[in-house]
Amino acid sequence: MVSRVRVWLNRTYAENVFFMDQLRRNPSDRAVEIHATHGDPDSPVLAAADTAELEPEGLSPAAYVEYALAQCRRRGIDVFVPRLHQSAIVAHRADFEAAGTALLAPPPEAVAVFEDKVVAYQAVESIGVPVPPWWRVRDADELVVAVEELERLGHRACFKPAAGAGGVGFRMITREPFSLAQLKGFPSPEVPLDLVLESLRRAEEPVDWLVMPRLEQPEVSVDCLTGADNRVRLAIGRTKHGRRRGFTRHERWLEPARRIAEGFGLHHLSNIQFRMLGGRPVLMDVNTRPAGGLHQLSLCGVNAPWAAVRLALGDDPGEIGPPFLGQDYTVVSAPRPLLPVTVPRQRTEPPTGTGTPDALPAPATSVEPRTASGALQ
Repeated sequence: MVSRVRVWLNRTYAENVFFMDQLRRNPSDRAVEIHATHGDPDSPVLAAADTAELEPEGLSPAAYVEYALAQCRRRGIDVFVPRLHQSAIVAHRADFEAAGTALLAPPPEAVAVFEDKVVAYQAVESIGVPVPPWWRVRDADELVVAVEELERLGHRACFKPAAGAGGVGFRMITREPFSLAQLKGFPSPEVPLDLVLESLRRAEEPVDWLVMPRLEQPEVSVDCLTGADNRVRLAIGRTKHGRRRGFTRHERWLEPARRIAEGFGLHHLSNIQFRMLGGRPVLMDVNTRPAGGLHQLSLCGVNAPWAAVRLALGDDPGEIGPPFLGQDYTVVSAPRPLLPVTVPRQRTEPPTGTGTPDALPAPATSVEPRTASGALQ
C-alpha cells in the first residue's frame, strides 16, 4: 500500500484552500493528509485542513523554527510549505530533513536575494532581465528627488516597501491636493505628494521604500516549478488586465522568468511577475513561494501543487506542459465554511495505514475541522 502523504501549510493565505483541494484531488490518487496552522481561528485554511492548530504569537524567527521542527516531528510531516518565517526555516533545512520533512521552498541563498526588492532588482539586472528605473527612498528629500526625476522622464511615480509581499503598502503619487473627490466611491491607492512629504518629515524614523514608475498592463505572473538541479519543470503565465484573466506561454514572459528561476536556484514553486514599461515587459516582483492564484492553472489541466509535492519527495514529474490553455476568466468570491464557534477536540485515532503521531495529546489551542471526505470537497 502506498503511504499517505502529510503536508503542512503554516500561516498561509486564505486562497490556499484551493491549493489544499488540489492536493487531495491529485492525479496519482494518493491519499493526502493536510495539517494547517494559523494565528486567526477563523482562517478558512484551518477549516479546510484535516488537522489544525492555532500558532503561538510573538515567537522570534529562531523560536518559530523550533516550534516548526516540533510540529513536523509530532505530526509526522512529509512536506512542509513554509510562508511565515520562510528565510529562517530554510536556513535549517538539514534539521527538517533529519526530522523526515522535506521543505517545499528554495534554498536560503535564493530567499535572501528576493527578500529585499532593491537587492532583487540589482541581481536580476545583472543577468540581463529588464527592470524599471527605481530609487531607494528613506526620507522626504530623497522622495522629492525620485518623484521629480520620474516625472521628468514622463512617468507617474509610485512607491512600495522595499521588503514586503503582495500589494501591501503600494501607493501612487499624485500632485492633486486632497479634496472631497478622494472621499467619493471606494478608497484609492492615490496619495497627494504634499501629504506624504508632511508625514515623512513628522516621522521619528526613516522609511524604506522603493520608488518607481507606475507600470502598465497587462500584468503577467509566471508560476514556475524548478528542481534542485536548477532546471524549470513548469512555467505558465497568468495574465491580468482589469477584471479579465487568462494564460500565456509566450516567450517574452516565460524566457526571463526561466532565466531568474534557474539563475538564482528558485527551487520548488515560485511566482515571477512582470508588467509593461515603454512597450516591453519589465520585472515587477519575485515571490519565493507558491502564488495565491496558483490553483487557477487547473483551468489549463495542470495540478501544480501535486507536481511540487512529488518533486519535494524526490519523485521527479519531469517537464510539465499544459495540455491546453484555458479560456479567459474572471475571479469572484464564494462562501467557505469555517470551524464552529465551540472548537472540537483533535482527532485521537490514527488514519488507516499511517503511523500514530495524531494519537499524541494535542495542545489546548488545537482545532479540528472535518476530514478530507467531508463537505469541503
